[in-house]
Amino acid sequence: MRRIVIFTDDPGWHGEQLCLAFARHGFVAEYVSLTECRLMLHSASLPIQIPGFKNSLPDAAFVRGVPGGSLEEVVFYLDILHALKIAGVPVYNDAYAIERSVDKAMTSFLLKQAGILTPDTWVVRDRKQALAIAEREIQSGSHLISKPLFGSQGEGIRRLDKMTDLFWLTSSHGIYYLQRFMHCLGEGYSDIRVFVINGVAVSAMRRCGQSWLNNVAKGASCEFVDLEADLIKLAVSACQALKMDYAGVDIIRATDGQYYVIEVNSIPAWKGLLKASGVNMAEYLVEDLIARYVDGQSINQSASGVLV
Repeated sequence: MRRIVIFTDDPGWHGEQLCLAFARHGFVAEYVSLTECRLMLHSASLPIQIPGFKNSLPDAAFVRGVPGGSLEEVVFYLDILHALKIAGVPVYNDAYAIERSVDKAMTSFLLKQAGILTPDTWVVRDRKQALAIAEREIQSGSHLISKPLFGSQGEGIRRLDKMTDLFWLTSSHGIYYLQRFMHCLGEGYSDIRVFVINGVAVSAMRRCGQSWLNNVAKGASCEFVDLEADLIKLAVSACQALKMDYAGVDIIRATDGQYYVIEVNSIPAWKGLLKASGVNMAEYLVEDLIARYVDGQSINQSASGVLV
């Protein structure tokens, strides 16, 4: 029996969907927290110890979550993922992809280096410099977003609209990440989540926020959108720039009519996308992992980056 480990601390609905998809392909998937894994570097045991995998390593690892913690703890969790890949176990997404995307500063840098449109961004250590940037932007009529360097689902994000908002400007463990707020084209607040797998734009939805935050976890509603060529190209390019097996690419169509990448998520959720499009990403993700890394094949795609 072929076995898969799903790294997560909260399996929930997404973990259940993945287990069912793996079972349809003849795999048994088991949930494990990275906090429970060990490196035991002596000859009497496997060097990487994963609960439930006593005598052999899994056929592949699917990463649904990396726990928070101290810098040393997080680095150790990523070390486990790196070690598995070095030992020949496919890791999906691998530690390199997670490192590039979980760090918003590096994500922004890589997108910019690849020539991908993304909002103007400043990452600084000095509070006086951060305040000077924010003051200049606000006085010029722009708004800023202050984000924690590491974070998801809209947690810890503030919008700076006026000078008195600068009182709330706080660092993320000593680092200030500031990004120009992009107003979307049309009324209200919205962005587009494009789900990309192996260079293929599989499906997309528009997230319409109750406020300027468009995260589903913050109450945004979801609706299906067609994948047009410019949207596909941008989402696929962003995923390739960060060298990811799959990603949820968040894109906004700004008031100038152009698309901008605002986030690239290496561990994206897809429950909202299922409601909007009827497409359950679990099956596509499992098919891609097995086909490319376990059975050595590839999912079908056209030259334009759309699933066929």
